[in-house]
Amino acid sequence: MHSTLAPRPVVLVPACNRTPGQHPYHVAGQKYVDAVRLAGALPLVVPGLDEADAEAALDLAQGVLLTGSPSNVHPAHFGQAVHDTSLPLDPARDVWVLPFVRRVLARGLPLLAICRGMQEVNVALGGTLHQAVQEQPGLADHRAPEGRPAAEQYAPSHSLQVQPGGVLEQLLGAVRIEVNSLHGQGVDRLAPGLRVEAVAPDGLVEAFSVIDAPGFNLCVQWHPEWQAATNPVSMALLRAFGSAVRQYRDQYRDRVRGPLPSPASTA
Repeated sequence: MHSTLAPRPVVLVPACNRTPGQHPYHVAGQKYVDAVRLAGALPLVVPGLDEADAEAALDLAQGVLLTGSPSNVHPAHFGQAVHDTSLPLDPARDVWVLPFVRRVLARGLPLLAICRGMQEVNVALGGTLHQAVQEQPGLADHRAPEGRPAAEQYAPSHSLQVQPGGVLEQLLGAVRIEVNSLHGQGVDRLAPGLRVEAVAPDGLVEAFSVIDAPGFNLCVQWHPEWQAATNPVSMALLRAFGSAVRQYRDQYRDRVRGPLPSPASTA
């Protein structure tokens, strides 16, 4: 008989690419992996995937978390040249994650996208980014203070105005929240089909959702994964994400079960 206990849902965490010496590595920040565990799911860090492997990985998954990263989305993906060549890029992540985003949303897999992940979703769906938010007239500097301890860099930096009637308002029941801020790039033109969920005091989009996607999705510019266990807003987001991936698991797990094995012959 099949076990009546449902397995923990699997959440894919696409990796970044680093070359600390002569050898390349696939890496994912521990805080993102820990956030998946706080959501009650099993994190599975995945490297760059071709189309066939991406589909196979999605067959195993009940959710996806797109992480932040020191690297920026390459501006060639939204029709621009690189503005500051000193900033890190990760073209290997871009080349597979951008089409992967579209596959995830089409399947209705629950999606939580953070910082770079949020920017990837906007670009994947046809939006554009400011490469240097701090250089745009009327926009503030959203970067973290350089050279400071992580606790200071990830401290609350500014408020957000939560937009009425959206996913965030349903989850938080709040109009204004305080968040950290550690990004140089930010949303410029929002892709078609996206709903603004929250804005910074300067009007920069800090959260959005994909309106017509069949599954739960939320994309945020700040870092809710930082010390999430002690942050009520972060835990509200992770609980909602965890609930969505468990619902996806329960809805679809019977479809992927194979036939029961035949009893072994005793002849």
